[in-house]
Amino acid sequence: MIKNIRSSVQFIGNHARQLTAFTNLSTELSSNGYISLMCKQKRYKEALEAFDVYLKNPIIQLEPSMYTNLIFACSNSGSLEYGRKIHEHILKSNFQLDMVLQNHILNMYGKCGSLKDARNFFDEMRQRNVVSWTLMISQYIQNGQEIDAITMYIQMLRSGHLPDHLTFGSLIKACSGVGDAALGLQVHAHIIKSEFGRDLIAQNALIAMYTKFGQIAHASDVFSMILTKDLISWSSMIAGFSQQGYDLEALYLFRDMLRQGVYHPNEFIFSSVFSACGSLLEPEFGRQIHGMCAKLGLGRNIFAGCSLCDMYAKFGCLQSAKMVFYLIESPDLVSWNAIISAFADAGNADEAISFFCQMMHLGLTPDSITVLSLLCACAIPMMLSQGMQIHSYIIKTGFNKDIAVCNSLLSMYSKCSNLQDVFNVFKDMSKNANLISWNSILSACLQHKHPGEN
Repeated sequence: MIKNIRSSVQFIGNHARQLTAFTNLSTELSSNGYISLMCKQKRYKEALEAFDVYLKNPIIQLEPSMYTNLIFACSNSGSLEYGRKIHEHILKSNFQLDMVLQNHILNMYGKCGSLKDARNFFDEMRQRNVVSWTLMISQYIQNGQEIDAITMYIQMLRSGHLPDHLTFGSLIKACSGVGDAALGLQVHAHIIKSEFGRDLIAQNALIAMYTKFGQIAHASDVFSMILTKDLISWSSMIAGFSQQGYDLEALYLFRDMLRQGVYHPNEFIFSSVFSACGSLLEPEFGRQIHGMCAKLGLGRNIFAGCSLCDMYAKFGCLQSAKMVFYLIESPDLVSWNAIISAFADAGNADEAISFFCQMMHLGLTPDSITVLSLLCACAIPMMLSQGMQIHSYIIKTGFNKDIAVCNSLLSMYSKCSNLQDVFNVFKDMSKNANLISWNSILSACLQHKHPGEN
């Protein structure tokens, strides 16, 4: 009896607390404080759920300013469903959308992955400002539609709106995406003529564009004009030097960066510097910079760690490469490919296959680079059995449709097996054979002293 009374009291207490919580929620909603608070605390899901409560309680009045908070919550949570629902509610309420809220809605559709909704809303906007145009341009770029982004920029100019530094930054990315160096030079000329010629965002974007085009001299000119360089400036220029084969210049620039007081390089800078050290075969520099990277707590970073692993492999320090790899926090496929390739290139097929098995055990799906490294590792007579197993795996997973993989198979069998096996592989791939394939089969005939097969 006492137990039942206690249960009833507990039930009533819980119900009372829930009712009080709901009442408090309603009170907070009536003052719009709850939605605002949830957004400030980045609790976007709760903010959007509060909107549902609002729809069910007509007594609660939602202030117009809260629409901006709700659209902001949709953008940051990626909730297209709520975004459409809130947008529809705004239209039904006959609320007059100001430019700020319209741009928030436009941005929300883009962030939620609906370029179609974004473009439809943009076309319906009676008034637009530079933010509206820039948002639409950047959304095209994010969806890989750089040509449409450039077209949108031209329409913007024709409409009488002048671009700002963010517009230029997006447009430069579009030029990089389509690989149009001439257009990039024209945009650069527009920037110089505008008031944003010395804007850091535009200058950093120009450095990235010029290095991608291989125009390292233009990139250096832009870099030298930057009065106050940030980490992106240094990172872009160092990466540009390293990627274009100017490895010594990359190391000199890294030294200059440290001398100018930038004592906290990021993982991308370290990645470029490790790559430069590896290409120059400078173990001492590499170890010193590795120590700096570890002190800054980036030794477990996936970007820095992958380049570091590759660097030690180029030095021939495979145990160091292995140690660095196991320190990487949550290595991705690129990291696994790096360590597999390191041991494969060194002729250590057993270790390469061992890493491959570990990767498969963790559930990662290999790509063609993984397979190419394994075939390279097995391109010695004593590894023919393992090579044949990998060949079976290639057929099973469909990699035999990849011409580069097939050419590597030809090379492996020509080095490890008889000419008949080479011909069998070539026969299977003959429809897709390219010049490399034919050169491989001809080389195999000569190697096996069967020139008559030519």
